[in-house]
Amino acid sequence: MKISNVKLILFSWPCESWKLGPTAILGGTKPLGIVEIETDEGISGHAFLGSARFSGDYFAKGLIEFVKPIILGRNPQDIGAIWKNLWKINRDVFTHVIGAVDICLWDINGKLAGQPIHRLIGTCKSRVPAYSSSTYHETKEAYVEEAVHFTELGWKAHKIHPHGDPTADIEICRRVREAVGKEMTLMLDACWAYQFETALRVGREIEELDFYWYEDPLAEEDVYNYVKLLRKLEIPVISTEFAPGRFYGMAQWITQYATDIVRGDVAVFGGITPLIRLCHLADGFNLKCEIHHGGNSLNNVANLHVTMAVPNCEYFEVFPCTGANKFGLVEDIEVDRDGFVNAPERPGLGYEIDWDLVDRNHMATLE
Repeated sequence: MKISNVKLILFSWPCESWKLGPTAILGGTKPLGIVEIETDEGISGHAFLGSARFSGDYFAKGLIEFVKPIILGRNPQDIGAIWKNLWKINRDVFTHVIGAVDICLWDINGKLAGQPIHRLIGTCKSRVPAYSSSTYHETKEAYVEEAVHFTELGWKAHKIHPHGDPTADIEICRRVREAVGKEMTLMLDACWAYQFETALRVGREIEELDFYWYEDPLAEEDVYNYVKLLRKLEIPVISTEFAPGRFYGMAQWITQYATDIVRGDVAVFGGITPLIRLCHLADGFNLKCEIHHGGNSLNNVANLHVTMAVPNCEYFEVFPCTGANKFGLVEDIEVDRDGFVNAPERPGLGYEIDWDLVDRNHMATLE
């Protein structure tokens, strides 16, 4: 079996604008890409390329000009060798592109085996609890209303993306905890907003509020101050989502005690292959690896397969919990009435692209 073609199908993704922070506006109508890797035996693999922040055409040049010549004619079952070759050009190609190709290859291999991808990796569980992950809201009352809504739906955990101002953020956390009570697991994602002194202040406050983890309080490269912060806080700190070097930068974070929990996803880290390695690396130190959302529906499916195949990822992130990132599939990942998401059961990725929707919104096909 050989890879016979690589193409990018662009179609329109209409999405209302939403915020992650005061100035971080996402959504709006933009192209979403479908990477399709074809083989000479008629089996194709697919992945989505693009997000509510970066449109699919943003990545097109790297895929077609740099990646395609490297993988044409290769055996799609040589996933590890292909990923290693592609990682060598990560200075020229976004990790999102490498990740999309890697997902396609895993999709092909799952279809070849007649098994969902998590079975090929080594299934560890059949379901995990979801947590609702907030957008940015203008008012404290909106944060409270959202958290209460998901509590009433039976979800087990909720994460707050606040304003980036320590005083306001502490008050948001306090108000949400008062509203949902002690039963709901709460997390805070500060989105790299603080310096050491303010990160320490917020961390001590949410410790008192019994938050489960404290995510990305400092800049993604600030190993020095993360080490200082962890020495002074009891609450687990989770970082490395955008740490330099991606998988190959993780050893220093673990061995220097700069994070309590590691973080990654298929888009930022470059696919299923390095995300599995990251989870296993963390597991070797008896640490958790909590998987970040993937930015689009098929990336989240790929994340879900890894989640089900490793022992040390506790939750599945639904971001934003409004559902704004859901688009392009006949049926998307859903949270059941008990607050859990379940392992895919069909071969490959196991979720069907809505090709009728793609055809109606088709913009271009690049080869």
